[in-house]
Amino acid sequence: MATTASNIDGISRPAPEATRLSRGFTLLEMLVVLVIIGLVAGLVGPQLLGRVDTSKVTAADTQIKMLKSALDTMRLDIGRYPTKEEGLDLLAVAPKDERLVRRWHGPYLADIVPLDPWSNPYQYAPEGSTTVILYSFGADGKAGGEGVNADIGLTPKTAPAQ
Repeated sequence: MATTASNIDGISRPAPEATRLSRGFTLLEMLVVLVIIGLVAGLVGPQLLGRVDTSKVTAADTQIKMLKSALDTMRLDIGRYPTKEEGLDLLAVAPKDERLVRRWHGPYLADIVPLDPWSNPYQYAPEGSTTVILYSFGADGKAGGEGVNADIGLTPKTAPAQ
C-alpha cells in the first residue's frame, strides 16, 4: 500500500518516499556508474596483468631450482647428469640401461616433468659432467628477449664454467 500525504488544498498525493522508491535509476545515473567502473578497470587492470607475468617468471625460476636440485640428487646416485637424449624424463622414469637401474633411486620428482608456466618444455643440455644448462625461453617462447620474454634459469650464457 502506498503511503499518502494530504496537501493544503485537500488533494491526496503519494508520499515523497514512495515516489522515490518506485522510480528506479535514470539513464544518466547508469552512465555515471559505468564510466566510474570503466576508469577503475582501466587503472587497476594493467597493474594486475603485469603482476601475472612477473609471477610466472618467479614460478619458472622456482621450478628450475627444483629441477636442478633433483638433477643433482640423481647425479649423486648414478654418477652423471642425464644425456641430452635421456633428458629430464630420467628424473621421473627409470632408465632402460641395466647398469643405471641398479644405481637409480628415483623417481626424483613427485610427478612428471613440469612444463614452464607458459606451457613450453624446459630447455636442457648437459655441459660436461658437472654442469647443466636448464632454462625456460620465457613468455615469448623464443631464445633471448627482455623483461618477461627473457630466458630464465641456467642459460648457456650463465651456466658456470667447468
